[in-house]
Amino acid sequence: MLWVKALHIIFVISWMAGLLYLPRLFVNHAMATDPATQAQLALMERKLFRFTTLLGVLALVFGLWLLRPWMAAGWMHAKLTLVMGLIGFHVYCGKLVRDFAAGRNQRSHRWYRLFNEIPTLIMMAIVILVVVKPF
Repeated sequence: MLWVKALHIIFVISWMAGLLYLPRLFVNHAMATDPATQAQLALMERKLFRFTTLLGVLALVFGLWLLRPWMAAGWMHAKLTLVMGLIGFHVYCGKLVRDFAAGRNQRSHRWYRLFNEIPTLIMMAIVILVVVKPF
């Protein structure tokens, strides 16, 4: 089980790295005015999103493998709710990737700077729940 836990942690860290960096690309893309730069950023966003999706799926697979002994714990229910929020954030990032690629971005770079903080806050709450187990 320790191997499964280690793989879960590795893939969660990797997934989070993608979720933290992708909105930063959106900030740069929203600020870009040069078509060549916009095209390059769209390519980077698409590739990072696909790779991050794979990492997220692997994090979920190994997390579900570990879930059974903790299912009755209140902190686990809260953690799973937050994980669902991260999955929703990830899916919404996919929509934004498609919008940028099609030239349909409607938001400013300032909005993306705030949007970029969401996964950090959720991650902090999840780590506190897992380590402290407050309930």
